[in-house]
Amino acid sequence: MAQCKGLILTSRLRYVHEVHGEEASQRLTRELAPETQALLERRVLPHEWVPFSAFIDVNVVADRMHGRGDLALCREMGAWAATTTLPRVFRFFYRFGSPMFLLERASKLWGAHYDSGRMETHRDDEGSVHLRIHEFGMPHRAHCLSVLGWFTRSIEMSGAKVNSSVEKRCRLKGDECCELVANWT
Repeated sequence: MAQCKGLILTSRLRYVHEVHGEEASQRLTRELAPETQALLERRVLPHEWVPFSAFIDVNVVADRMHGRGDLALCREMGAWAATTTLPRVFRFFYRFGSPMFLLERASKLWGAHYDSGRMETHRDDEGSVHLRIHEFGMPHRAHCLSVLGWFTRSIEMSGAKVNSSVEKRCRLKGDECCELVANWT
């Protein structure tokens, strides 16, 4: 079973609380699967490993309650998480590095946040950056869209203007990896 760090899970809970309010946050918790509710009854610490299934549960329920039910809100929550958590972790990289520099560092830190899979970045001849997630034990569209939102906002926070960012390939569609592509000026 795949796991992620508590920070990844709690950033989605913080999003609901800060954007939609305390009542929405409580309603979200009541709608979650019993095992996710049990996990949240105790305080989830940012650096502890938690079941990835709880992360997916929170994303899917939040999207159903506050989005359109198409998981598009997961992209917004991923971008919000980048805005609220990355400046503390990558402050130095934002100040002195390019978007590519930041993304290469983030790829190397994948294993600090997930116990499954790996992430790599590649810049092609046209200047687009490809972020590929390989061998992740529990692929889910909510996760890919969250990473796409994080990826896009990270580039923007590095001072670039994103021209496009899309999901190009997905393991859930039979592809060998999940691949996100962005280009910027």
